[in-house]
Amino acid sequence: MMDFSGKTAFVTGGASGIGFALCRAFGQRGMSVAIADVEAEACAKAVETLRNEGIRAIGTSCDVSDRNSLAGAANRTFSELGKVHVLCNNAGVSRAGPIESIAASDWEWVIGVNLKGLIHGLQIFLPHIKAHGETGHIVNTASMNGVVGAPLAGPYSATKFASVGISEVLAAELEDSLIGVSVLCPSWVKTRMLDNGRNRPAHFGGPISLDADGANAERNKRYAKALENGLDPADVAKLVIEAIETRRLYIFTHADRRSDVERRFELMMEGFEALAEKPAEPPQRQAESKRR
Repeated sequence: MMDFSGKTAFVTGGASGIGFALCRAFGQRGMSVAIADVEAEACAKAVETLRNEGIRAIGTSCDVSDRNSLAGAANRTFSELGKVHVLCNNAGVSRAGPIESIAASDWEWVIGVNLKGLIHGLQIFLPHIKAHGETGHIVNTASMNGVVGAPLAGPYSATKFASVGISEVLAAELEDSLIGVSVLCPSWVKTRMLDNGRNRPAHFGGPISLDADGANAERNKRYAKALENGLDPADVAKLVIEAIETRRLYIFTHADRRSDVERRFELMMEGFEALAEKPAEPPQRQAESKRR
């Protein structure tokens, strides 16, 4: 079990939503907090809020898709706060639409933030955590869309499935170490995730307003209602704290999504059952197949 007091957490996408809730929860347990967020103004406001609550915090405007940008935020954290013990690869974006019609620049944007950003975080911070030799933990924010695919969410699901896979690999690699791994797979949470296009950098096409996304207007309307009625980010942060304390790999937020996961694995089992239903090949044919 990790003793949070006196330790440091680094959270990407930490200026709002789940990221900010994580920062506050860590700070309330005696941790110093480093926020990295692409929104400079929101980042500064988040730091001010935490400091007013008595939490030691710093913030850096950072684009996680840019390794050098994230490395700069990391180096500042090491310089001002010392050792980092908890890394939360939390920054995430999405673009909706049929797979074949989503612009290449948007595929690159989502992959850059959700997948490359995670890889950058791991390759920058994991050697540091290993080197200082103290208890640590890595939390990768995926999604239920990283466990069960959803229509019109191709880039998002692709990167979140990757986040789940990387987390499983990492947990196996670190099984006998002092570093735990968790992958957060939230369902509907009250965040501004639907409007993440406001943060799309110029080199990926520039900001896009939610109102301008007319092709997905009906879908966005449904999502907006679901988010409005979603879980409070503070409740998600509590689940993350519990998972870190118990070194649990998977973190889910909504019990009613269990049936979706079960259905996915039922489909997988059908694939294996189809193999069992095939008649066994005669010995002679098996030998011929091996020779080929």
